[in-house]
Parts: sequence; C-alpha cells; structure tokens
Amino acid sequence: MRVLVLTLCLSLAPLANGQIALPSVRLPVPATTLPNLPATDVSLQARLDAEFQGTDLRELRALRIRTLLRTHGDVVEADPHGNPMVRGEVLVLSPDAAALQAAAAAGFSVAREFTLDVPPIRVVVLHVAARTARALERLHAMDAGAVYDFNHIYIETGAVSAAASQSAAADDAQASAAPATAAQRIGLIDSGVDSAHEVFSGLTLHQHGCSGTPVPEEHGTAVASLMVGRAAALQGAAAGSELYAADVYCGLPTGGAVQTVAEAFSWLAHEGVPVINVSLVGPPNRVLETVIESLIARGHIVVAAVGNDGPAAPPLYPAAWPGVVGVTAVDAHQRALVEAARGAQVKFAAPGAQMAAAKRPSGYTLVRGTSFAAPIVAGLLSLKLHVVDKVSADKAIATLAAEALDLGAPGPDPIYGYGLVGASLRRQPALAAFRVD
Repeated sequence: MRVLVLTLCLSLAPLANGQIALPSVRLPVPATTLPNLPATDVSLQARLDAEFQGTDLRELRALRIRTLLRTHGDVVEADPHGNPMVRGEVLVLSPDAAALQAAAAAGFSVAREFTLDVPPIRVVVLHVAARTARALERLHAMDAGAVYDFNHIYIETGAVSAAASQSAAADDAQASAAPATAAQRIGLIDSGVDSAHEVFSGLTLHQHGCSGTPVPEEHGTAVASLMVGRAAALQGAAAGSELYAADVYCGLPTGGAVQTVAEAFSWLAHEGVPVINVSLVGPPNRVLETVIESLIARGHIVVAAVGNDGPAAPPLYPAAWPGVVGVTAVDAHQRALVEAARGAQVKFAAPGAQMAAAKRPSGYTLVRGTSFAAPIVAGLLSLKLHVVDKVSADKAIATLAAEALDLGAPGPDPIYGYGLVGASLRRQPALAAFRVD
C-alpha cells in the first residue's frame, strides 16, 4: 500500500532573509487530511500517527537555537540555560539614577531606551562588551530591587508543510464561504502576515513593525488565517474579524527579542485590542512578564501556545505565566499531540494537527503544533470579548470553559485544561498538491 508523506519543517525563511534554514524533516501526513481518500486507506491513520512519535520537536527547536547561535553569533548569544538572547544586552524597567549608576559600574552603557505607551513603562536597554551573564549577576548584586533581565529571543513553535500546494477548491461542505461574523478586533504577535492571500480578501488588516515595511512569513500567515481567515476553502475561528498583526521578526536574526515583543504588546494595548494571540515560546523573563501582567490586569486576554517540547519538558513562556490562556493541540481523534507540553499552564485544547492553513503566497498547507491551536482559542474568545475590561475578560474565559468538551480526567487537567473547543473548525480545504512515495 502506498504511504502518503509530506516534508514538514519549521517555519523558517532562507538565510538570505536573515532567518535560519534547517534541514527538512520528513513527517507523515495523516490520511484523514487528504481529500477523497478511499475509506480503506483511513486505516493508515494509526500507523502514520505512530511514526510521528519518533520525531523530537524539542530537539528541532534546540537545533534551531544552535543554528541561530552558530550563524549569528555576532549579535546572538546564549544565556546560562542555553536560551538565545541579543548579545551584550540587558533590559531594565523604569530605572532611577542609582540603578543606572550601578549599571555603569558593572560595565554597562545605555544603548537606547523607549517608553511603552500602554502600560506606561520606561524600558532602558543596557549594553556591555564583556560577558553578559556575569555582568547581569553584578547588577543584581548591586541593585536587587530593580527589574533586570536579558533581551531574550522568543521563537515560533509548530511545523508548517514545506511542500507547495495550489489554490484548491473546497470540498462540498465548504463550497461557499460561511457568513462573516460581526466585526471583532483581534491581535496577533508573530512573524509577518501575507495580506495578499485570498483568505484575507476584504478583511481589515493593520500591520505593525519592520519600520512600516511588511515582511510576510509562513508562520504568521498560517496562524492569522486560522484566526480571521474568510474564504470558500477555509474559515477562521473569528472569520472576517479586524486583525491587528505585529511582526516581531522582520527577517532579522534578533527577531522575537523581548524588546520587540514588549513594544508589540504596547501597540496592541494602545489600539484597544481585547484579545491577543502569541504563538511564540521562550524562557521566563521578568521584563516581559511585567508587561503581560499589566495588560491582563487591565482586561486584555493573552492567549499563548504551550509549546511542542514534549509532556515532560519544563514550562515555556508566555503561556506559563499566571493569567495567560495557555493552549494545547489535539489531533483528529481528540488526542493531545505527543509533543504538546503539559501542566497547569494548559487552559484549553483546540485542533492542531491533520489540518490546513493558508500558505504564502497562495494556496493552503498542512500545519501541526500548539501554535496553530492557540489562534483558534483566541478567535473564539474574541467573539465573546468586545472591549478591554477585566470582569468581561474573566467572564469570556469562564463561558468558553463551560462550553468546552471535557477530555481526560473529569474537570480541568494538565493535558487538556478545561477541555476541547473549536473542534468543528477542523474542516479543511482540499489540498491540491502532496507527495506520494
């Protein structure tokens, strides 16, 4: 019997564009994702899913980090735990004169500073030519009361098919576009979105970052399509909503740095966007935690992917910070993905495998990972929260939890959280191109 496979890889741009290129990883494509497959071939599902369990996505992320450090060591280095960060930079929140004097004594100089409009927080970027980690230890020793941390780099999580696919006709159940939802405002912090894709036709899309010049990428385009996409072939969770998309990568090796992510949150807060999706992962960072904590306290909902480092891996952030809505992913059989993180940070489960999303510049492609479950939850929450308000935000989350299909142990659990939402959004377009080996 023939086995259907696609080549999947992390959503990475060529080195010429300042991103990291990784070797492609051959992963099985579950039979249920392909159109008009004979019923007898559905029996391949269990075996193809089993093949995926041999793939270590945590190692793929580690490989991406190692490649980033090796390729761009002039601007990127590792913190003491191996997490990537901008070389020679430390962030400090609202420092007073004494804190800056302590920084100067530790060998730092002020590289630049900026003020987050919402919440009103002054952030100073300090630079040191010596070993960054050792210098930060000196700062903490001299001024334990200030908030200092590295300018960590957060990366996208999930796998996007590298195979080309053509614009495809929808199956019979999706032959015409569903009615547009009432206009909502929803935010995205990710890589750039390809606004020219048909799935965003007629939508209002506000893009931020990259000095006003969009740098569309696969990951951001796919995630955005699952949030707001509206086409005959694919409907997002909040189809037709007004999207505010902040590109924090811009094709740069230091893309995804805390400074840029914090500025993106500030922009979305200033624009009054109630729900913000972040399909990025990284280490705990005191500066970014403070920014997100402030937004949640004001009444924004922050939704984040829990990551694909495996069930035994340490928690990843921002999903693991208090108040953030962490999202895991399930397959077509409503089973948690083998690579999905587990723990108290998991609040909801949503489809994240055996599904398609928009592929730039056109067509659709297969995706897998918690990155692609998070935008479904964000979209559903945006339909329940129209203004920034803490009481309304808590109510929206509670309402969605009451609607969730309880999976696993009764009640909230570390695998599925409150349960599965958005299961009906798995209906996919007919993909026109795939490899047959």
